[in-house]
Amino acid sequence: MTTAVLLKDKTLLSFDDHWPIMQPIILKLLHQEAVSRSEWQDLFWLVHIVCLWDDKGAPKVYSNLQENILDFIRQAQSNVLAHQEDQALLKAYIIEWRKFFTQCNYLPMPFGQLEGALAGKSASVQKKSKTEESAVRKENLTAKMENSGFSKLVHYLMLDSWNQSIFSNIKQRLQNSAMKLVHAERNGEAFDSQLVIGVRESYVNLCSNTDDKLQIYRENFEKAYIDATEAFYREKAPEYLEANGVQNYMRYADQKLKEEEQRGLKYLESYFGSIQALNECCVEYLVTVFKEVILAECPGMIKNNETEKLQLMFKLMDRVPDGISPMLKDLENHIINQGLADMFSSADIITQDSEKYVEQLLELFRRFSKLVKEAFSDDPRFLTSRDKAFKQVVNDTSVFRLELPAKQKGVGNKTQPESRCPELLANYCDMLLRKTPLSKKLTSDEIETKLKDVLLVLKYVQNKDVFMRYHKAHLTRRLILDSSADSEKEENMVEWLRDVGMPADYVNKLARMFQDIKVSEDLNQHFKDTHRNKGSLADSINIKILNAGAWARGSERVQVSLPLELEDFIPEVEEFYRQKHNGRKLQWYHHMSNGTITFSNMAGKFDLDVTTFQMAVLFAWNQRPFDRISFENLRLATELPDAELRRTLWSLVAFPKLKRQVLLCTPEAKSPKDFDDSTQFWVNQDFSLIKNNKAQKRGKLNLVGRLQLSTEKSKEEDNESIVQLRILRTQEAIVKIMKMRKRITNAQLQTELVEILKNMFLPSKKMIKEQIEWLIEHKYMKRDKENINVFIYMA
Repeated sequence: MTTAVLLKDKTLLSFDDHWPIMQPIILKLLHQEAVSRSEWQDLFWLVHIVCLWDDKGAPKVYSNLQENILDFIRQAQSNVLAHQEDQALLKAYIIEWRKFFTQCNYLPMPFGQLEGALAGKSASVQKKSKTEESAVRKENLTAKMENSGFSKLVHYLMLDSWNQSIFSNIKQRLQNSAMKLVHAERNGEAFDSQLVIGVRESYVNLCSNTDDKLQIYRENFEKAYIDATEAFYREKAPEYLEANGVQNYMRYADQKLKEEEQRGLKYLESYFGSIQALNECCVEYLVTVFKEVILAECPGMIKNNETEKLQLMFKLMDRVPDGISPMLKDLENHIINQGLADMFSSADIITQDSEKYVEQLLELFRRFSKLVKEAFSDDPRFLTSRDKAFKQVVNDTSVFRLELPAKQKGVGNKTQPESRCPELLANYCDMLLRKTPLSKKLTSDEIETKLKDVLLVLKYVQNKDVFMRYHKAHLTRRLILDSSADSEKEENMVEWLRDVGMPADYVNKLARMFQDIKVSEDLNQHFKDTHRNKGSLADSINIKILNAGAWARGSERVQVSLPLELEDFIPEVEEFYRQKHNGRKLQWYHHMSNGTITFSNMAGKFDLDVTTFQMAVLFAWNQRPFDRISFENLRLATELPDAELRRTLWSLVAFPKLKRQVLLCTPEAKSPKDFDDSTQFWVNQDFSLIKNNKAQKRGKLNLVGRLQLSTEKSKEEDNESIVQLRILRTQEAIVKIMKMRKRITNAQLQTELVEILKNMFLPSKKMIKEQIEWLIEHKYMKRDKENINVFIYMA
């Protein structure tokens, strides 16, 4: 084949001269027939010549090209429509479409110059004044055009022609056929998935909208696919639920959601929007529609600990907007109800035994934590619900309560109930840290583990200040009586309390107590060395000089008449201390003191560890061991307050661990309240220690018990001081916030206040209101004149 070249006569460079040569090459390309390199280059060259030299050539090329494309498409349409069966129709369409689309990437290449010519632009190659051009020059020019030319105009012409001529006419049949195949797949039938994929590809590639290339696909194929999915499950899901029950349905729904997601990845365009739209549709008609029915099973599953089923329900409901909220509420209700039920069922034991109480709380916590882990994979939302509910169990006042006084103007004393949990936690710590049967049977690591378990529970306690108050009282007792099982553990416990957020001033006081004990040991040794040769009681006396700010638990110092030996010894200690520390004042806390006395009777000789009060009572018989002494005379001899004398006497006539008591009385009493002024007391001459049902002639007995720190008045003071300290803490925190904010709303003030105080206690709204009013009255702050809910700091 020879190609026309540029001639001097422009009339021979017209469209009519070259189209007969161009058309056969175009038709070969359309029908995917072999085209030689020479023909391929000629097509570029001929388009160039026509567009360059023929003013009307470009529109004619475009018009005739369009006609050729439409003829090809009409033939393709005929081939497709010859098939009536769905799969055959799809198969034929895909074959024709893929053949055509392949050429959409090749055929436009030679027509790159056509766009510029139709737009009236100058030719991309400068016109030559020469009338002849060598073949080499022609080949170089063609190569340049091959590299630079691709006609988007022709590309869109091909796609639009296919769209208007065939796709628009049969797209409904194509969609319907494709959706029938997907429907068949959902019912378990097999087919060639490429048929659906091919249809999807044509929807995606046909769009000529450069701003939204997925417009045709989204408005047609994606919509049809999601509509078909909705129709399928709208029918099938209720049938399955009714036939198989909720629990089997959950497995069905979960399986179908997974299947549809995989199917969507295969048949839908991979951009995020399609898969998301499909998932939302599936969730709506597989889960959301049956949300109430499914969730109705949740309380029973939680109660029966059906973790696998709960995990499945969690996966389903987590896909539904607000689907998790009812499950969170069900979990909270279960923990509260089950926790309190367990506490009530063993109330008689746990209120008397702090070890059993703490162990039960920990067992509940472990059980609920295991449920959250196995059923809800430790999802933070469910962990929060567990914490919220467990906090309610820990702080509940139904089983036992601590009554705190609430002094209010014009109202008098009322009580404000709180949980006794912090008190029992402190008691349990005391059992672990003191020399007790419990601490003796545990290893050091086991004790550490149990102490950290206590701190875990303490995290949920609202009134942590009560725990610190009791913990400090027990620590005081252990340090004074030298009854700590492990001094290193004692000091570690203080640091652990600091680590879990206990208030710094509380923890610092505890640390100061250890320092005081160490200083007292050195001071005590020096005192003994100084007085060893003076014939005093120095060797048998152990003095502890402690800082009142860190140790004092109340203002009360109980009056008592000490034995003469001790009374005479007191000035020596005071003089020694005055020489070491001029200007410091010593206060004697006899109710915190104790000692060992030797008790002799007809049965034998015994060493008794006693409190100072017990010693004062027993010394009343020192010179007259066989006499009977009335309650009134004992009060005169000891100078003890009535309440303390009753408690002390009761510890000597009814010590729970003794079969034979130290003192006897008449008439017989059932409680300390039964003593009156005429009640007679005397030393039990048959007193002895019973071991293996045999009376012992020698032995040692600890009668100190828990008495030395617990005077009646100090108990009341403890509770009052807790309340008073809370009031001061609240005032301090409000002033701190106001100083920083200058101006703040009531709601914001309360929120920030709770945040500051939560590690000590949870202030009630009533307390907050009262302290705000007090601070306003004392000019620390004021209300905004225009808005009474806004407070302003007064410097």
